[in-house]
Amino acid sequence: MHTERVGIREFREKLSGYLESTTPVAITRHGETIGFYLPTRKSPKEDDLEALRRAGERLDALIAESGVTEDELASEFKKLRKKPHSRRKLSSARQIT
Repeated sequence: MHTERVGIREFREKLSGYLESTTPVAITRHGETIGFYLPTRKSPKEDDLEALRRAGERLDALIAESGVTEDELASEFKKLRKKPHSRRKLSSARQIT
């Protein structure tokens, strides 16, 4: 992973930009590394969470429309996981589109 090197003054001046970055930063003073900023995973934004909620609701509606129970769907999923990739396909009666 690439690490950016910046002076402490530049780091302070552009702190908000570094906080949004995913790149680690080596902080220097007079050319000597004095510390590192290691960004962590960002927490999901509210828009992302809402999109995920809507997708879940849509999936629930599709499952309900198909007449397949969650147990049947889970059972078929488990069977498909055991098959080789080239043969994986939901039966036409079970496809949810």
